[in-house]
Amino acid sequence: MSTPTLQRVRSGLTWPWIVLGVIAVAAVGIPWVAGEQVADFSAALAPPSTEHPAGTDHSGYDLLTRTAEGLQMSLLIAVVCAIAATVLGVVIGVAAALVGGWPDAVVMRLVDGVNALPHLVVGIVIAAMWRGAPLAIIASIALTHWPAVARVVRAELLAVAEAGWVETARLAGASRWFVARHHLLPAVTAQALVAMVVLLPHAVWHESTLSFLGVGLSPDRASLGTLLSEARGDVLTGAWWTLAVPAAALVATALAFAMAGATLRSRNRPPTGAVW
Repeated sequence: MSTPTLQRVRSGLTWPWIVLGVIAVAAVGIPWVAGEQVADFSAALAPPSTEHPAGTDHSGYDLLTRTAEGLQMSLLIAVVCAIAATVLGVVIGVAAALVGGWPDAVVMRLVDGVNALPHLVVGIVIAAMWRGAPLAIIASIALTHWPAVARVVRAELLAVAEAGWVETARLAGASRWFVARHHLLPAVTAQALVAMVVLLPHAVWHESTLSFLGVGLSPDRASLGTLLSEARGDVLTGAWWTLAVPAAALVATALAFAMAGATLRSRNRPPTGAVW
């Protein structure tokens, strides 16, 4: 492969992470630079201008700063949800693959059962029981998304355990710990990391949907979902920016996470070679 081609490939693998870095810096930096905001109803629903590049909302808050605050909350919830779902999925997937037999079959039927449930409906039920509590949102997302991680980890672990180089290492006298450390665990770790990143856009969308429907965060806590929910009435008055700005932030964040997950998946393929 020529050098220009390699450079294009590396650029394609890197730019989503650069975009995510810019989004994270904006989510933290813009509210910090703007400082504490005070409601100014005389400036409510002002269109984009030099003073307010993204306009203001119905309370007179600068919409760019408000969107950055909402993005910060949505990212925090999404990261915690993805970590929780990944840890739960990895533990269950590894246990099922290593134990095998009827426990493995039971776990797989459980995975199928949870996958058959409508995730959004289950999330609404869980979040509605403790409306406005961030932990309820985290639980609703993590408890409906771990089966995908468990299935991937289990399949990867079984595939690597039966690979030729693993069998060769065993025949060469490698201990069970050596095989697990150098062949099984690296494969599972890579897939778990990929699964966690892939879960992030789902978590962002689910948190935004729950808050938009009114069963997520309370309106006084800025998130992308609550901002979109508040914008429903404002758009009818012609204040299109109150919907366009947080919606653009949501789409950009979800797409960046999705592309980052795809690049991470291409980089972290299971090792296929060295016995020792």
